[in-house]
Amino acid sequence: MQNADQFGYADTVGPPPTPSAPASPPGDGSAPPGDGSAQSQGLGLAVRAAQGGDEEAFRLVFRTVQPLLLRYLRVLVGGDGSLASDAEDIASETWLQITRDLHTFHGDGDGFRGWAATIARHRALDHLRARRRRPTAELPEEYLSELPAREDTEGSALATVGTQQALAMIAGLPKDQAEAVLLRVVLQLDAESAARVLGKRAGSVRMAAHRGLRRLAKLLESSDAVPPRHGPSKRLEKKSAEGVTQPGASTLKDMR
Repeated sequence: MQNADQFGYADTVGPPPTPSAPASPPGDGSAPPGDGSAQSQGLGLAVRAAQGGDEEAFRLVFRTVQPLLLRYLRVLVGGDGSLASDAEDIASETWLQITRDLHTFHGDGDGFRGWAATIARHRALDHLRARRRRPTAELPEEYLSELPAREDTEGSALATVGTQQALAMIAGLPKDQAEAVLLRVVLQLDAESAARVLGKRAGSVRMAAHRGLRRLAKLLESSDAVPPRHGPSKRLEKKSAEGVTQPGASTLKDMR
């Protein structure tokens, strides 16, 4: 897997993360897939209970957010070979800071995911800076040109976004597209929350995610990674615990 040095992060350190404001309510076409309001409400309730000292609620928050953070970090810092433990180490540091600063957070479940992603991202940047590695050359411009892709193939690409193969392909996307896809699809942030994490405009994040998903769909299709579809796709939802839902695949329409 390629690591985030190719993204040009190694010599960049942003300001220390601060608690995120509540994410914008759904309904403007920018919300991530799934029943976002129910997810946010359930996670938000667990966060507030954890702030009050409920250890079981904190374990629920951890079980819900940790897998998403690990997928994000494995693309940022690499997850193969000698780098396999780096993402786990950074995630551990992230949770130490979350535990320490949890009382300062104000927001709902979407806001908490964005806050956690911001902390993780700054930890990853510090880690890459300490490595002192030079960023590799970016892909040639012609490689980034948009190619036509069927919407059903894009949906299948999203269905496999959690697999190691798809994460490796995401790591090969241009840096803005890779992070936009990770934040919007893997961490299920809406465009406004993802924009706050990246310090960009929401419209730019939407466009980067759209282009990244189209490119990912073509890569998956060309590698025969997308299985044939029979009938309309279905999103699967898994209850990680009472009140908190982990959404399955989304559609491109949800990302626009």
